[in-house]
Amino acid sequence: MPRIWTIGELLVEIMRPTTGVPLNEPGYFRGPFPSGAPAIFIDCAARLGLDTGIIGAVGDDDFGRCLTERLEKDGVDISHVAVSNKVSTGCAFVTYFEDGSRKFIFHIGNAACGEIYAPEDGCEAGAQYLHICGCSLSASPTMGSEILKTARKFISAGAKISFDPNIRPELLRDDSSRSVIAEVLENTSVLLPGVGELLMLTETDSVDVALEKVFKNPALDVVAIKDGKKGCRIVSRSEDFTMGVYPIEVLDTTGAGDCFDAAMVAGLCEGRPLKECAQRATAASAWGINGFGPMEGDISPENVEKLIHENENK
Repeated sequence: MPRIWTIGELLVEIMRPTTGVPLNEPGYFRGPFPSGAPAIFIDCAARLGLDTGIIGAVGDDDFGRCLTERLEKDGVDISHVAVSNKVSTGCAFVTYFEDGSRKFIFHIGNAACGEIYAPEDGCEAGAQYLHICGCSLSASPTMGSEILKTARKFISAGAKISFDPNIRPELLRDDSSRSVIAEVLENTSVLLPGVGELLMLTETDSVDVALEKVFKNPALDVVAIKDGKKGCRIVSRSEDFTMGVYPIEVLDTTGAGDCFDAAMVAGLCEGRPLKECAQRATAASAWGINGFGPMEGDISPENVEKLIHENENK
């Protein structure tokens, strides 16, 4: 049975192949690529050798098959991915700019990925982690509500919550999203924010003050703060250390944070030391940006170990 589950949007990405081309101008695209933050996360965890599963929905169309075939090939349990014959698979159009920023147009709320429901068959039995993404919580009121129902079931069964509050401005709509996020935070054991997200959630302008605030939550075990090219800072109740990034050719940064999350949670699930979890997360994130497309980097246990080994004495 899957040890790590996630729930949320399954979508394909259709991407500008070069930087600096706005989405309101005619131009070329590449894709579709299987995507959605939960899908990227769970696919990476599966490729690292963990038993994994995803709860979501796709349309009965080629975009849906693009997703389910890829996830199944990589070892993800897709038995809880519903196939809708009423609406199409979700998608996102993406463009990049020279400063590294991105812009998205999402088709989620009225697509199949918005039709997820809390499972009723006890799939939470035996699970160690349920991973939740902030972008899923804020995609639509229905999605947020069903994710909360699922989280409550998993928590009652003894699973821990890992949470990446990757809340994009395009998706954060109203106060109802904020209340949903607050409940998830109250039950989070592994928090995986970016620096800006941590400061936003805690309404502070200091990372150290923010950490003091979040660790008042007795459920919280680990905070892994992602800081792009600067690397990460990993904090638990007994450890606090930083780590840089591993050098690798950058082809596409989409999904780097989700790959980091996956390897971090996978390492914790396997009982690895926190430093080793951070090394594996950093390596998986590096391989994730080494391919064009959110899941196209050559992530494997062998490649992760190789990158760590190559940089041990640097």
